[in-house]
Amino acid sequence: MTDLTFGELDRDGAIGEALGRLAGDTRADFLRKTVVGSAALLAALALTERGDAASNNDIDILNYALTLEYLQAAFYTETERVGAVLGKAKQAARVVGAVERAHVKAFRKALGSAAVKRPSFDFRGVTESQTPFLKTAVAFEDLAVAAYKGQAPLIQSKNVLAVAVSIHSVEARHAAWMRYLFGIVPARRAFDLPAPKAEVLRTVAGTGFITSTPRTAGKERPQFTG
Repeated sequence: MTDLTFGELDRDGAIGEALGRLAGDTRADFLRKTVVGSAALLAALALTERGDAASNNDIDILNYALTLEYLQAAFYTETERVGAVLGKAKQAARVVGAVERAHVKAFRKALGSAAVKRPSFDFRGVTESQTPFLKTAVAFEDLAVAAYKGQAPLIQSKNVLAVAVSIHSVEARHAAWMRYLFGIVPARRAFDLPAPKAEVLRTVAGTGFITSTPRTAGKERPQFTG
């Protein structure tokens, strides 16, 4: 195998139905914020500590990043909790999950009262088996890298942009690691394209992972984290 996208994940029913109608404007609010992964985390902290003010545009990008980090952190945390993923994949989930949780914590600290709230998730069973987990992890990490790439030119602060590059490289390493574990060539193209905002929103909506009403199958094998 050489490539994988979110659009391919439903071929074996691993994810399930597309996102259903949510109450009120919850879906629109959350999906608008789920655009870029780890865009400017450390830079935001630096700005806060120095007392500098980030622009409204950069704050929006930080909140976009935070929402996607919520999604990634919940995915890996649930995978660890369920305990169905074994071997090298289990180790990767533990390491990457810790990074994503650290991102969430730091984003929330940087944004303070401006931070968006954590949505609820329903991962539809993909955390409960090795192959669906790896397929979803590859797609998550690839999407985060591409989504960030699409938003990076919009960052106004040079400080934020400088650190965004360093965070982007971490996400790229995550993507390469998950690709390797799933048997996909980590990097077969000379150049990667960014993902337009509209494409990212459609992709995230199509997974059905963000939900207004959390559901669970029981304490032993939860199907959601939220």
